[in-house]
Amino acid sequence: MDRINASYKSKLVVTGTLLVLKLLLLRTFLFGNIAWGGLPGELLSVLGVLCLVELVTSAKSKGVVFWSLNAVFSFLFFSSALYFAHFGTVPTYAVLSGLNQVPQVRASVGALLRPEQFLFFADFVLAAGWQIVRTVNRRRRGVVHTFFTKQQKSRKWVWNSAVSGLLLMSAVSSVYYVLEGKQIDNELVRAEKIGLLNYQVVAAVNNRAEDRMIAEGNIEQTRANIAKLQSSYPYRTKADAAAAPDYFGIAQGMNLIVIQMESFQNFPIHLKLDNGAEITPVLNKLAEEGIYFPHVYQQIGQGNTSDAEFMFNTSIYPTAAVAMSTGYGNRELPSLPRLLQERGYLANTFHINKVTFWDRNKLYPALHFNQYYDKPAFNNDHFNDYGASDEEMYRVGVEKLADLHARNKPFYAQFVTTSSHSPFIVPESFQQIELPDKLKGTNLGNYINAVHYTDYAIGQLMEQLKEADLWDSTMLVFYGDHFGLQPHETSKEEITANLGIPYDDTVSRFNIPLIIHVPGKELGIVEERAGGQVDMLPTVANLLGVSLDEEGFTALGQDLLNIDRNVFGVRYYLPTGSFFNDEIMFTPGQGFEDGQAVSIKTLKPVADFTRYRQDYEYVISLMKLSDEYVKLLPKRR
Repeated sequence: MDRINASYKSKLVVTGTLLVLKLLLLRTFLFGNIAWGGLPGELLSVLGVLCLVELVTSAKSKGVVFWSLNAVFSFLFFSSALYFAHFGTVPTYAVLSGLNQVPQVRASVGALLRPEQFLFFADFVLAAGWQIVRTVNRRRRGVVHTFFTKQQKSRKWVWNSAVSGLLLMSAVSSVYYVLEGKQIDNELVRAEKIGLLNYQVVAAVNNRAEDRMIAEGNIEQTRANIAKLQSSYPYRTKADAAAAPDYFGIAQGMNLIVIQMESFQNFPIHLKLDNGAEITPVLNKLAEEGIYFPHVYQQIGQGNTSDAEFMFNTSIYPTAAVAMSTGYGNRELPSLPRLLQERGYLANTFHINKVTFWDRNKLYPALHFNQYYDKPAFNNDHFNDYGASDEEMYRVGVEKLADLHARNKPFYAQFVTTSSHSPFIVPESFQQIELPDKLKGTNLGNYINAVHYTDYAIGQLMEQLKEADLWDSTMLVFYGDHFGLQPHETSKEEITANLGIPYDDTVSRFNIPLIIHVPGKELGIVEERAGGQVDMLPTVANLLGVSLDEEGFTALGQDLLNIDRNVFGVRYYLPTGSFFNDEIMFTPGQGFEDGQAVSIKTLKPVADFTRYRQDYEYVISLMKLSDEYVKLLPKRR
């Protein structure tokens, strides 16, 4: 009996030791080092779980239970490290809802894998090897068992009392760390200070408190609160409030085509390679003729590309807790399709993947598109893992739009490109640019190749629109959904050395293009105002002659052509409380005072950012109201 007691005690000790080692490994992945200051909270929370399992499981089942617990934690740690490598943020329990999307992006996920990430499973490999050795040699006594059978045995009740005491201590300490974590806006700092498990508890507590508050809320009051908050910020430039906004209605009555460009950063615009080749000649010309916004930045949440679609069409912030298509695809979303349908437009969207990818089968009805075209609508020319190329998507799209035009139906069409998706492999038969030798075979070279193909395909779209007699009656909008280059795959030093441009791993990486072309208007405008993806709908609506104020439409963004300064928040890939304005990108520490700021023009650190406290407080308040607003929207019938 003593031998059995010692054996099951060893399960707790061995499992605890393994998990401590794995926690230390995880913290180096997340924080760059062990970050000793937050380690006690990390260890005590895991100790609490182990003690609870020790008390509630029988002696016979402890081996299976503890190994199962080890397996669960190992998978969570591995997933967290991989998730952080891609998103730059610590995952919460809610992100598990997106794991079913992994097979669809296996090539992108595969590019993030590193051998050291598999150390979380090293003990399972060793245990399997040891079991094989035992079986071959027919040994029945393990090293750990032998060690513990030689130790002095304690009575079971003494052992259980000690474990209960540890459990109580862990629970009390976790309460302390949870309360401390609730005061920290920066998710990465919060996880570092209080530990991964306590971080999950804070997320659950905050979500429950927010849901309770929203359940008691009133959407009209929330809309009024948003309007009041926005009116407190100095956005507007016009002294005469009755005057029409600048450029209002210059595209009124025109068709609208929106191209959301996959992984498309801003730096390739107007950039030439050493051999003189333009990376984006088509977009360069469109930017010169139309309106080009060089300081627009991504604001996506967990849904990545689908969140960009959501934001463009709603001007609502992603909650960052869940992909908006998954979490809010059951709502009646106020949207650009609805606004234009009231003016007789038909709204169609085109994406070459299955519509179930990121629950777009929920998102598109929620946005009220009349029709979507997904994988079955296109001939698969096997461009990449998604299937058809951008050229094929545009070919089908123009056919459908030409039919609407023939029936005198104005349209809004959104195209979501995929040909520049990571890992940026363009089949040789589709390649359109000659790379310098130093870029061939590199991730940067592959990215430039893919971006150039995206630009080339847009040129083909333009020719098709002209042939279908749609060019002169259609406004075109182009924007990037999110960054393409990851710092661990392509360093800023490599980009600067090969392309001769300054580059910052955050500011430049999050910088996406926004280009608007209005036929018959030689505008040639470079608008320096900083903007985000929530600002796109108000800007486009203004050009189309749609007054959001008159429509009673609640937009969380601003018309970039009619404000004298701007600020907007980001809380994915960057911590909550981060924002961009016309001068800086700011990221908080535990709060505002210990944050950091970088100039978006010079890419240099800004030491004195005290004058931007109002922007920080405004953005946090605005994003909370945005969450409240979207959660109060009525569900679709």
